Amino acid sequence: MIGTIFNVTMIIIGSAIGKFLHHGLKPSYQRILTQALGLAAMVIGINAVVQNMPKSHYPVLFIVSLAIGGVVGQWINIQKHFDDVVGRFSGGNLAEGLATAILLYCIGSLSILGPIQAALKHDYTFLFTNGMLDGITSIALASTFGFGIAIAAGAVLIWQGSIYAIAMMLQGSIDTSMITELTIVGGILILASGLGLLEIKKISVLNLLPSLAVPIIAVLILQAF
Repeated sequence: MIGTIFNVTMIIIGSAIGKFLHHGLKPSYQRILTQALGLAAMVIGINAVVQNMPKSHYPVLFIVSLAIGGVVGQWINIQKHFDDVVGRFSGGNLAEGLATAILLYCIGSLSILGPIQAALKHDYTFLFTNGMLDGITSIALASTFGFGIAIAAGAVLIWQGSIYAIAMMLQGSIDTSMITELTIVGGILILASGLGLLEIKKISVLNLLPSLAVPIIAVLILQAF
């Protein structure tokens, strides 16, 4: 839980810093922060894929995972539900910022993969990285909506804590091969997020999130035979 605690702490610290930026960040500063986040996300994603691809026992599984996950995500239309929820709070008050913050902090590959990596491999890289990204994001949000954005830290604690607990309970069923395949798919989704932040290519990453479940199911089935 060290990584999750760090993540939560960075959100609170970022919110406190943002509180003192009374009139919000200027567009030029918001733009450079977004570009920095995009570059960081791309590097993290590429690194995850490059490090784990040589270890993969199922080199085409990530393609199948993205295809199946994308179809399922598009059918559920996660992206639309996300946009609808954020759109409900378009009045420019704290509720808008808080809803946006919770979704940004919780619905992301790093926030999902991080607790799993921490529980199974005691690797906090994803969570520490996610904490830094969330800290910077919270500065931008809190500078506009106020310190109330820090409430989102509670949602992150519950979300990541739940994933961590589930991973601990299922660790006997989750092996290195499964984590390798999961990390490859997660790395691709993180890379896709970076492309969107940099406005290179808008990808419905939320609709691809079900792809993260496919490697787990597939490896369990393949190892049963």
